[in-house]
Amino acid sequence: MIDITAPVHELPPEQEQAYEKARKLEWFSLAYLATAIAFVYVALGSSQAMKAAWVEDILSLLPPIAFLVANRIRYRRPTERFPWGYHRAISVAYLLAAGALLLLGTYVLVDSLMKLVLAERPPIGVFVFADVDPWAGWVMLAALAYTGIPPVFLGRAKLKLARQIHDKVLYADAEMNRADWMTAGAAALGILGIGMGLWWADAVAGAFISLDIVRDGWRNLKAATADLMDSMPRTYDDQTEDPIVAQLHDDLLAMPWVQDARVRLRELGHVYAGEAFVVPADGADVVARANDARLQLMRDHWKLHDIVIVPVSDDVKEGAAPSPPDPSGTAPSRSAR
Repeated sequence: MIDITAPVHELPPEQEQAYEKARKLEWFSLAYLATAIAFVYVALGSSQAMKAAWVEDILSLLPPIAFLVANRIRYRRPTERFPWGYHRAISVAYLLAAGALLLLGTYVLVDSLMKLVLAERPPIGVFVFADVDPWAGWVMLAALAYTGIPPVFLGRAKLKLARQIHDKVLYADAEMNRADWMTAGAAALGILGIGMGLWWADAVAGAFISLDIVRDGWRNLKAATADLMDSMPRTYDDQTEDPIVAQLHDDLLAMPWVQDARVRLRELGHVYAGEAFVVPADGADVVARANDARLQLMRDHWKLHDIVIVPVSDDVKEGAAPSPPDPSGTAPSRSAR
């Protein structure tokens, strides 16, 4: 019986080490975010900017959780029902995280704009702690410093690892960390504005923060949707087409038995699968040659999970499609075939 399931895909040692670092970094991020969320909540008060910062800190939990859950699922072996395995769990997690980011960012934006329209003046009183009653704004600024400084270093570390293992969820998390320190800075300006009597500064800071959240959510949602719709693979940051497409094309043309070739790939999380249509230079032992070419390409490119080599004749026109069925439902005669 022919086995249609894709081979079990293991990351090369270098990428596996990077993944382990990323996994530990995400667990550390969850622990840090739990403390940051609690700190900001204690200092929240009635500030719109603090509320926006708090919501973004909660949102920041989504990418690490998505990364850890999806990467646990992706190790399952391929089955008859899921012949390419479970790698696309990463793409699903990416879509869910991006959608939540967009929706909650929109909520905070509308809420901030309503505060501006209604001219609500958020009071910042004192923070009662033991026998000391400092201005609550100082406590808020301390909370924002705690939530704003570590993400600078966490984001840089995750960005480097995302590039190594081609992980878009990890990249989205690095983008969230960038938004975190921007959020903290904007919220701090809003708090200082209130302290100077600028009642609108807080709501403006909240709106600015939410716009950044919406921008990240929309961009990541488009990229995640394109991946699930089988667009040609793009780099981890979705900036350009992945060079592997051109590399596979060149590798095929370098084989003596291949006259011409075209490659199409789809993204499955960290890895790709697809087909290569090749025009053989001659008809000698095409099956064995195609099988050897498939194995060679998969050895040479770690991101290539599975590829099917399809021999075609050189008279196949680009974009050609089969003739539509007869509307009458009558099968064509044998002579017409």
